[in-house]
Amino acid sequence: MALVDPRFVGHVHSLRLALTDPRFPAAAAPGALTAQPAARAALARAVRGGAAGPDAAAAALDANGTVVRRPELGSLVAVVATDEDERVQARAAVAAVDEEAVRLRTAVKSRDGFFTTFCVSPYSRYLARWCARRGFTPNQVTTASLITALIAAGCAATGTRGGYVAAGALLLFSFVLDCTDGQLARYSLQYSTMGAWLDATFDRAKEYAYYAGLALGAARGGDDVWALALGAMVLQTCRHVVDFSFNEANHDAESNTSPTAALSDKLDSVGWTVWVRRMIILPIGERWAMIAVLTAVTTPRIVFYALLAGCALAALYTTAGRVLRSLTRAARRTDRAARALADLADSGPVARAVAARGPRLKGAWTAPVLAAAGAAALVATALTQPLGSRQMIIAAVCYAVLCGTAVARPLKGALDWLVPPVFRAAEYGTILILAARSEVNGALPAAFGLVSAVAYHHYDTVYRIRGGTGAPPQWLVRTIGGHDGRTLVVVVLATVLATRNTDLTLALAALAVAVALVVLVESIRFWVSSGAPAVHDEGEPA
Repeated sequence: MALVDPRFVGHVHSLRLALTDPRFPAAAAPGALTAQPAARAALARAVRGGAAGPDAAAAALDANGTVVRRPELGSLVAVVATDEDERVQARAAVAAVDEEAVRLRTAVKSRDGFFTTFCVSPYSRYLARWCARRGFTPNQVTTASLITALIAAGCAATGTRGGYVAAGALLLFSFVLDCTDGQLARYSLQYSTMGAWLDATFDRAKEYAYYAGLALGAARGGDDVWALALGAMVLQTCRHVVDFSFNEANHDAESNTSPTAALSDKLDSVGWTVWVRRMIILPIGERWAMIAVLTAVTTPRIVFYALLAGCALAALYTTAGRVLRSLTRAARRTDRAARALADLADSGPVARAVAARGPRLKGAWTAPVLAAAGAAALVATALTQPLGSRQMIIAAVCYAVLCGTAVARPLKGALDWLVPPVFRAAEYGTILILAARSEVNGALPAAFGLVSAVAYHHYDTVYRIRGGTGAPPQWLVRTIGGHDGRTLVVVVLATVLATRNTDLTLALAALAVAVALVVLVESIRFWVSSGAPAVHDEGEPA
């Protein structure tokens, strides 16, 4: 439902921003007001209460507790002309501003990486406009980006120099389309929950499929780099979990300031430091550009060496900064943040049983210390003990017990946001180590598939929480075992099947297929029927 004052004078895009953005229950600009279904009853009450015109109705909604979004218009004009002189002045102001230039400029994400900002967005915005004028939707462009990346992975899998060159070029074009879909959404205000999910999910699918393509191509040339490919996926996924956990723990924390954050804000005033710090974290634009160029001119092994080194440096930089921020700020975490961290932890039936019946140890650092101790013991045992030994099973059981004890109390400590990424590193790292040490033919590719399926579940959990709909249902977590249950299963399989040539490969592949089927079916069902509000990711580059 929309109200527009007949005396309105301004740019058409001002009306678009006020009337067609689906992300907010109510939005307004001078002389215009819109109400989505959630705010229509409040608007009806405001009108029945005597509110005359859009501006008065917007003020009445504000007074009654309904949040009214007022978009930043910048140089765009939106006024209610009360006489002819004001109307003439407003029309002159409209004529003085290039509305299309403003629309194109605001289609670009305000905070992005150096490569994206200076090497892609200057022309991808025009591609977005071209798509808008021909009726293409952001979801169609997102799908085109995925298909292009999958073709790039197929080219890399050929193992030929020509295939590698084509793969690099197609990967860059896929990234251009990846930028275009968001710019198209902002240009035409076509935001949707489904679009945000597809955009985020396909980014991960494209990158990890490309890793698999590189590994297949290397194998054709006689070089086995599956361990490096899986290591790169594990490291990149753990980096993302660090980002997600820290943001969920702190975005609504009270007294959310620190000297480290103040220093960061001060550095932001020095222009070149902003770009250097954005490049250090190796965001998706810089990362994909590096992968594409190295694919074209070097070998898959060198690509993964560079990727692992760059992502490790980025992970150390970002994690250290966030630990310092957490230690130097006196923030109180909310119940919502504690629930989000508990959901991100992905505890299964074993850990939950321990949490419910075991001890609840006090202490500000208890949760991350227990999680890190269990993870370190598990990974060290996987690295040092013979495959098939009982010590591995004992370490996995101790890991599950320590994990359950770590999450027994609400995760409100300063460093409790480290718990989910520690769990991810332990589970993924154990799968990688056991598959690599088994030396069973095909075990590493099967482990790659298993980690991919589990990582999809963890990303899906993040996107549901971001969309305001909460984590996946508990029956899903129980069905796929939680991180502790899956780790126990993989350890038992590796212990029992370590001496049998291909049985471990078949077992890991079967587990990967089972997890993938369950999480994909439930995820697609949820997002297709989701009632979550329309969203679009405007945060830091992933």
